[in-house]
Amino acid sequence: MSKKEQQSNAKRNMLRIIPLGGLGEIGKNMTVFEYGDDILIVDTGIMFPESDMLGIDYIIPDFKYLMDKRDRVKGIVITHGHEDHTGAIHHVVEQINAPIYATPLTKGLLEVKLARGGQSGKVKVNEVKAGDTVQIGAFKVEFCHVCHSIPDCVALGITTPAGLVVHTGDYKLDHTPVDNWPTDYAKLAEFAGRGVLAMLGDSTNADRAGWTPSERVIEPAFDKVFREAQGRILVATFASLISRIQQVGEAALRHGRKMAFVGTSMRENARMAKQLGYLSLPDELLVPIDEALKLPVHEVVLMCTGSQGEPSSIVGRLATGTNRQFDLLPTDTVVLSSHPIPGNEESVSRTINKLFERGAHVIYDPVEAVHVSGHASQEEMKFMLNLIKPKYVIPVHGELRHLHQHAAIAESLGYADENVAIVQNGQVIEFRGGKMFMGERLPGGYVFVDGASVGDIGPAVMRERDALSREGFVLVNINVNRQSGKLLRDPEIITRGFVYRQDDDFATETRRQIEKTLAESNGDLQHQLEMRLRDHFLNATKRKPMIFVMINKN
Repeated sequence: MSKKEQQSNAKRNMLRIIPLGGLGEIGKNMTVFEYGDDILIVDTGIMFPESDMLGIDYIIPDFKYLMDKRDRVKGIVITHGHEDHTGAIHHVVEQINAPIYATPLTKGLLEVKLARGGQSGKVKVNEVKAGDTVQIGAFKVEFCHVCHSIPDCVALGITTPAGLVVHTGDYKLDHTPVDNWPTDYAKLAEFAGRGVLAMLGDSTNADRAGWTPSERVIEPAFDKVFREAQGRILVATFASLISRIQQVGEAALRHGRKMAFVGTSMRENARMAKQLGYLSLPDELLVPIDEALKLPVHEVVLMCTGSQGEPSSIVGRLATGTNRQFDLLPTDTVVLSSHPIPGNEESVSRTINKLFERGAHVIYDPVEAVHVSGHASQEEMKFMLNLIKPKYVIPVHGELRHLHQHAAIAESLGYADENVAIVQNGQVIEFRGGKMFMGERLPGGYVFVDGASVGDIGPAVMRERDALSREGFVLVNINVNRQSGKLLRDPEIITRGFVYRQDDDFATETRRQIEKTLAESNGDLQHQLEMRLRDHFLNATKRKPMIFVMINKN
């Protein structure tokens, strides 16, 4: 047997775990498990753009690694219904035809998303429940209920020929969850009893001491808001945060208000969750938005999107006065029931300030405890590690600082450095003979989605957008005699986002620089003009706008 064949066989008989998203960042979670000819995908999430990613709608994982292995993908498992785990599903299934497995609420949210992407009926989402076991190629996947900030979340026990791997998903150890369904500690302990090769653990709150409070702690804060509000109450949160919608609905019932959903995603998700029984709200509580806007202001609460300061969301448009259906009133109370996702802090703060500027009363954490994290803090992470007792620990779901802190927690419990793997997207982790090794590094960067464009925008375009936003641009339109090559008239200068001195000296010098370039040119005239004028504008204005030259020969 040749060395190449031996390497190929060795590769086929090992477990490879490949994070394509979610490591070194918050969002676009996607992990590939590979054994022999079989591949399992866990989660297909998106990430919100950072403030300097101009024009980008959202970011999806780079899954080009799977493009020539599509027929080997045996299944896609989704741990829960949040956007950072589900948002890229229609992009993935456009390229990869594989069965999807999800719990009932997550399935409903996926079907809403697929229908919105024009893929309704084209993709089958198989329903599984916590406690179920599904064989997906070489992988036996067991679904274990865990608490989070949305119902129907699961951790995964993935049994492979190389050993048992536990993926915690997003979790917290909430003993009094809104849906009264605590984490299944017995199942997690049962995994430990079998011997866990590796654990992929949520790291989001690894730098937060103590225990994450229960979802129940926010109910007194909502009661206070409802008692004190003189007018309408607008509660902004994620459209998938079904448990928060339930809590707001219960507060509305207690305080005699009607409830309306604003925005397509909020309405569709709430309708689906109510049909499946995850929202338990009486029909008489809920009214259409048109009817709610006609009610006395002290009798209504509106659930809407925009807790992350997204400009196109309901709250984002209200903050700028561009919402068409209704506007803010001076008596309105706006509640932002979420924490800013890392990278969104600036846009959230800007939105809050604009809401205040437009006269609204704004309540947000930490002003009142109107939100609590859905992720485990340090003591819960220690509890999970002691409960699962994995041989190897792989921190996932977090920025690099979170991964390092999670590793430090593991090491404080006695784990050796070589048994804890801090990796970033694209780093292949291999398990063979019960031991962990680092494999090759694959692409694991950003794929930008900009309108209908997916992956067409790269670093060069982003740099251009950044330069345009900072410096503006200058268009210089010149008319040149075809025979003599001399200027026929003064150049026309058009600027956007840039102000230049329009005095006679500047105009004269600009013409002189152009004439000098025309006389000296011996090649690419347009490029030479742009370079000369760039230096000229920098010397005159101390700014570096993007320069574009149009040459008309007459």
